[in-house]
Amino acid sequence: MQLDLNLLAALDALLEEGSVAGAAARLHVTAPAMSRSLGRIRRTTGDQILVRTGRTMTPTPYAIAVREQVHELLHQVQGVLAPSRELDLATLERTFTLRWHDSLVALSGPALLAAVRAQAPGVRLRFVAEASTDTPELRRGEVDLEANANRPSAPDVHAEHVGETRLVVVMRQGHPLARVRTLTAKGYAAADHVTVSRRGNLTNALDDALAGLDLVRRVVATAPTEAAAFAFARDSDLLISVPEATTRSAVADLGLIALPLPIELPSAPVYLSWHQRYETDHAHAWLRGLARSALAVCGES
Repeated sequence: MQLDLNLLAALDALLEEGSVAGAAARLHVTAPAMSRSLGRIRRTTGDQILVRTGRTMTPTPYAIAVREQVHELLHQVQGVLAPSRELDLATLERTFTLRWHDSLVALSGPALLAAVRAQAPGVRLRFVAEASTDTPELRRGEVDLEANANRPSAPDVHAEHVGETRLVVVMRQGHPLARVRTLTAKGYAAADHVTVSRRGNLTNALDDALAGLDLVRRVVATAPTEAAAFAFARDSDLLISVPEATTRSAVADLGLIALPLPIELPSAPVYLSWHQRYETDHAHAWLRGLARSALAVCGES
């Protein structure tokens, strides 16, 4: 049997998108052409791959079983067939999409953008907001680099620990606790708090640590970004507990102060993540190096 490697790419797209139309758009072919590819795949494998259930299509047990294997095989084929050429940054024209935590964009984004513009003026960066739920854009190639505190669990997503930062307590300069010589866990818990959570979570690991000390804090609000939380703290007696590295500009620009967190808690990690399809991509590797350097500030005191 003569194998067509184009079917491997089509199968991967069909399994990732879960529809003929989505797979066609991903591979920039027409829907009828993708439908014909699905027919050939069905004849080759002897399996339906996708079956219609109402208005959607559902992968068969066989399709689910081979999904990761197909993804890995396609990656290997692309690595073998991709031409190896020198990277000319002066003429490189490419747009990279970066999904970073908003505090990391504010902290490290300017340095990354300056380095990119100096070395490759034809490269554009698209910083997009984090989603409130886990999304597959990294695997689908719609996002090139992620940077946040979460290590991805998908086996085909690579992650590198690029820094970490301890938590501090931020408050306005006129806050009653600002006059306390040493902030205690009891005093910290007795104050009102605002948490930073894109998903609107009122509790986090800090509450678990306080519970171990038989203490409970009162969270009166959540904010979707640290910038919003800093505005709350500036105009009220609310406390915010955030990574130290992200407070530097806020402390200077908004007249806030930062005190050490009076609770033993591990430092917050920063991970840089990308899909394995870009592991040998020279331009992507160059951008990863610049991002790694820009994010290294998170580990500085």
